[in-house]
Amino acid sequence: MESTQVLLRPLISEKSTGLKELGNQVAFFVHSAANKIDVQRAVENVFNVKVTAVNIVNYRPRTRKKFGRVVGKISGYKKAYVSLAAGEKIDFFEGV
Repeated sequence: MESTQVLLRPLISEKSTGLKELGNQVAFFVHSAANKIDVQRAVENVFNVKVTAVNIVNYRPRTRKKFGRVVGKISGYKKAYVSLAAGEKIDFFEGV
């Protein structure tokens, strides 16, 4: 799998920005077939940084219910929390 196929998009949320500031970690939505090694290689190739650790969280698909009735489906996804080496940094909003 190529580096551009592994990383789908960065995860921008309150939790991920807090992890970025305090723990030097960055979160990404990744391809469902990607593993830790694929994610590490993709981040190192795309952003030219040194990765120390990768943690992956897999969310299963769920049904959306309203008043006890099934009204839709929430698709499953996979997230990766990437720990960067000391002094390394990834800026998503550099010029803003």
